[in-house]
Amino acid sequence: MRFLYLIIFSFILTSCNQPAETTAQQPTQEQPQQTSEFAIVIHGGAGTIKKENMTAELEQQYNDKLTEAIKVGHDILKNGGSSEDAVEATIRVMEDSPLFNSGKGAVFTHDGINSLDASFMEGKTLNAGAVAGVTTVKNPISLARKVMTDSEHVLLCGDGADAFAKAVQDSTIEIVSNTYFYTENRFKSLQRVLDRESQKEEAESKKTALNQLQLEDPFLKDSKYGTVGCVALDKNGNIAAGTSTGGMTNKRYGRIGDSPIIGSGTYANNKTCGVSSTGHGEYFIRAQVAYDISALMEYGGLTLKEATDKVIQEKLVDMGGTGGIVALDYLGNVSMEFNTPGMYRAMMNDQDELVVGMYKE
Repeated sequence: MRFLYLIIFSFILTSCNQPAETTAQQPTQEQPQQTSEFAIVIHGGAGTIKKENMTAELEQQYNDKLTEAIKVGHDILKNGGSSEDAVEATIRVMEDSPLFNSGKGAVFTHDGINSLDASFMEGKTLNAGAVAGVTTVKNPISLARKVMTDSEHVLLCGDGADAFAKAVQDSTIEIVSNTYFYTENRFKSLQRVLDRESQKEEAESKKTALNQLQLEDPFLKDSKYGTVGCVALDKNGNIAAGTSTGGMTNKRYGRIGDSPIIGSGTYANNKTCGVSSTGHGEYFIRAQVAYDISALMEYGGLTLKEATDKVIQEKLVDMGGTGGIVALDYLGNVSMEFNTPGMYRAMMNDQDELVVGMYKE
């Protein structure tokens, strides 16, 4: 009997000690560290941007405007402002410049007008707003934000979006004539494309002609890659993202690209990241590029760098899509990923570190 008691006591003692030993063997999962209290990143379009094709004067103009734009948003964040205010103010600077395919520098449609798209999203509540095909709004990014904050809708288009702009009583929404967007170089670009199309009238089909044109004419090939965008993280941990574009040169039939499509051209989620896209919009829509990056982080456990690399350098390339993104995660990490020869881009963090780039490094 005494021997039986000893066996039972030994079994109980062993059982009590077992959980402690198991717990001790489990590795401690390292928590990700915040890299920046606030940060901001922008792009001004991707495409065949090569140093050998750039004059020193034009390169300086792009460098100065990218720097000006990002510093406007950075100052807002540094002084405790919201990511939404930083994104809107930053993009407005680029919309007001003829250097970029958005706002003042928008390209022309086949019909010889300027038709603008923009989208805006904030990551705290996942609220979003967008406009497509507007023709009378000086700064479409501000109108997209108003759709987000002052309506129950997400996307307004065409005459309806222009009508909403006129109905909004806000100083940020300035109504202008479509002639405001006219720039000589953009108009000449449209004429070159139309002339080339005319020369190809005897081609087997218009699609065949345009495919051949894209092989011969670098401008037409890059006519898909306009767009400006911004992502910001503020001191309260809120992420916002916005994108604005004039679309594709010579676009027709009311074509809409990825820029005003939430999940394709723009996405923001405080749990993961914010993304703004630039590239061949049809592919970015089909791949849901901006949302896919966030989903890979939320459901797949990937880091921002891993997610952006996988989507831009693998998924998009496999589909035949070209372009890039700027992205910023909830920890302050930045990614500026593209699969084209270049992308106008810049970033700043809470250490006032400024990085401006144009070419593939």
